[in-house]
Amino acid sequence: MPTPHIGAEKGDFAADVLMPGDPRRAKRIAEAFFDEPRLVTEVRGILGYTGTFEGRPVSVLASGMGIPSLAIYATELARHYEVKRIIRVGTIGALARHIDVGDVIAASSAHTNSALTANWVPGVSMSHAPSFGLLRRAVEYGESTGRTVHVGPLYTTDEFYKTDRSIAPALAEYGTLGVDMEAAGLYAVAQKEGFESLMLGTVSDKKKGSGDMTAEERETTFTDMVSLALAAFA
Repeated sequence: MPTPHIGAEKGDFAADVLMPGDPRRAKRIAEAFFDEPRLVTEVRGILGYTGTFEGRPVSVLASGMGIPSLAIYATELARHYEVKRIIRVGTIGALARHIDVGDVIAASSAHTNSALTANWVPGVSMSHAPSFGLLRRAVEYGESTGRTVHVGPLYTTDEFYKTDRSIAPALAEYGTLGVDMEAAGLYAVAQKEGFESLMLGTVSDKKKGSGDMTAEERETTFTDMVSLALAAFA
């Protein structure tokens, strides 16, 4: 039956789910990649669709912005709809100088200032990492098709408008590729609920760069990362 935040019935979601933040991006992904997509939920304007890709069932569900919102939807997908794999397809701000707007990053780990997992194991700072199989297949597909995929850690923050300007350059010095607001949360929920996960993101802006994406480009520029995600599900 539907959950408090998802209006779909049992069986409406495939075992594999793509998860952008923007509901309109979810709609565009379904229309661009799925055969015969059907709307399965639209509670609170969060759109979810199910269809097929190359004969395999696949779904897409928006998550909204930030860890708390994503954690609600990912948890309900796992607990109530038996979803087995979730790949987030979103946008990332680049921290590494060699990464350009439009490039794709696959997050091999995610640092965070969120307290989501702070008390899971007292005295231990939990690691936030993806499922290796999903990461490996996405990267291998990128290499085989000539797509550039940068693999490395992200910084997942609860603050969009940051007050401490020293954090980003310090993280970049330690090899952090970019910053987002969801990856660590997805990886943590996946560990807790027992499903596989991966964060793939398109770089939409750089800290001190030009050519940042417009709001429309953020919504519509997703072809490479979605292709990588669908290949990872194979």
